[in-house]
Amino acid sequence: MVWQGLRTAGRFLADLAWPPVCPLAGDPVDRVGHVSPSVWSRLTFLDAPWCDLCGWPFPYPGGSGGSASAICANCAANPPRYDRARAPLAYDAAASPLVVGFKHGDRREMIAPFARWMARAGEDCLDGADALVPVPLHWRRLISRRYNQSALLGRALGELTGVPLWTDTLLRRRATPSQAGRTARMRRRNMAAAFHVPQPDQVRDRHLVLIDDVITTGATVSACARQLKRAGAASVRVVALCRVVRETDPTI
Repeated sequence: MVWQGLRTAGRFLADLAWPPVCPLAGDPVDRVGHVSPSVWSRLTFLDAPWCDLCGWPFPYPGGSGGSASAICANCAANPPRYDRARAPLAYDAAASPLVVGFKHGDRREMIAPFARWMARAGEDCLDGADALVPVPLHWRRLISRRYNQSALLGRALGELTGVPLWTDTLLRRRATPSQAGRTARMRRRNMAAAFHVPQPDQVRDRHLVLIDDVITTGATVSACARQLKRAGAASVRVVALCRVVRETDPTI
């Protein structure tokens, strides 16, 4: 209780010294981590009805009124390795600066709102989860970037939900080239044999939730889920911050 009071007082004093502004528009906002109304109105938040497997948003409810689960044509033809995926935000021109600033620019003021959005969208993925597992970076990329954005999201989400974060459960053993600009097939090939589980006993019969920043084609999270299930995981679900909802691959 005392620590919480000190944090609140410290935040108040910091806001007096450095008034919070929107990370995109630069307009004054009421607290750090908030965006201005003009930016908020441009963000596209995802919600049901969506594909029960990958979370792809449907333009309208199904014939049953949207209460029954349905899957998209892509998942019907090529079922993903993971059991379910959810993301609260569409990755588009409005969301891109927020994500790129966080991923490549060390802009962390939006982590708390990101976690809240992910918790809401991923409620059915987080229910009954034993642990959160961030999509790992190769050690060379981690050194150059200095942080793993998926691990930061996982830490904030874990603090919010009480689900523990396991950062050493899944490792990247191959330094893969960037996925940006690659087709779905090229992305899958790029991710082949990129990940491994060093201690399979840790994940056996566990219900795990992969944490990522952006789902584009799903190649990365599918490769991760494949290895976790090979190691004996009971289920692997995915909660990401954003997902691409158009056919062309963005450059991120």
